[in-house]
Amino acid sequence: MKKVKTIINNLFQNRIIQHILFWSVSYYYLIHSFSITNNIEKIDFIYTGVFHVTIVLAVYINLYVLIPRLLAKKRYVLYAVGLLVLLAVTAQLNIFIFSHAIDYLLPDYFFVSSFSFLQLVQFGFVYLGITTLLKLSRAWFKLLESKNHLIKLEREKANTELLFLKMQINPHFLFNSLNNIYSLALKKDAMAPDSILKLAEVMRYMIYESNETRVPLQKEINYINNYIDLQRLRIRDNASVVFEITGDIENWYIAPLILLVFIENGFKHGIKATIHHSFVNILIHINNDHLHMTVENSKGVVDHIEKDTFKGLGLENVKRRLELLYPEKYDLKISDTEEKYTAVLQLPLTREP
Repeated sequence: MKKVKTIINNLFQNRIIQHILFWSVSYYYLIHSFSITNNIEKIDFIYTGVFHVTIVLAVYINLYVLIPRLLAKKRYVLYAVGLLVLLAVTAQLNIFIFSHAIDYLLPDYFFVSSFSFLQLVQFGFVYLGITTLLKLSRAWFKLLESKNHLIKLEREKANTELLFLKMQINPHFLFNSLNNIYSLALKKDAMAPDSILKLAEVMRYMIYESNETRVPLQKEINYINNYIDLQRLRIRDNASVVFEITGDIENWYIAPLILLVFIENGFKHGIKATIHHSFVNILIHINNDHLHMTVENSKGVVDHIEKDTFKGLGLENVKRRLELLYPEKYDLKISDTEEKYTAVLQLPLTREP
């Protein structure tokens, strides 16, 4: 049954079948309209067929000449003039066929032109209007289908880039965290169990909980908080780390890991032995339905060598994700001076995933 439905759908999607159906309906309607008696005679079939000649001619000249060469190129005035000329020529051709030519083509039958020039123009206008709308609607549906396909591809791309972003997260962070936790365990430090739990939560969130298009903001903040706590474990008292959140973070949703690239970059470039007074400042403010995040980090001499690192793959990756997930709705400003690097991001939040 499903196979039969597929075959029927494919048939109806075939352009030749569609054209045959259209002209079949047209022929059926006109032959009943033109027939004088209730019984359709042979002459009615012939008359209706000949009558269609000029209509078919007008329709296909419009579909394959005027629309692609004039209407599609937005030459509207020329298209309107072309339509009027086409209607006038085909109406006059119809009169000529039934007044003169048909007597030579079919001498055994007597035909007369039953319609005036204006009536024939009206006939043509109706057919051209219907077929033009059908063609434009077909083009519109094709465009809609293409857009839906593009949206699907963009979503798949966003998911792929999210996976790639997860893979990009600095593996040294994981190794350093494990080494630091191992050191705590050797010293039997009371912080070891809590650090293991934080690392487990970070890994669980990265692998399992961040696979949706939107995640609860509170979970994202908890993840960032655990990430920062593990970084603090690494740097101890060698640098200043400030993490502040203001505003209500409950019942809001955000794209997962969209903030992490900027925070990770802050730690990667801001906390170095070569920098005096190293610092990373992360400020997140929730104002109504918008999130505003500022990440500042110190810079040193080495950063001049690595200055294009973040501007390359990482930043391009997050920009693509922002474009896909928040098209024309986000604002990102980057400030790069000799002493510090600042990233300011603003994006909308949603109440639903």
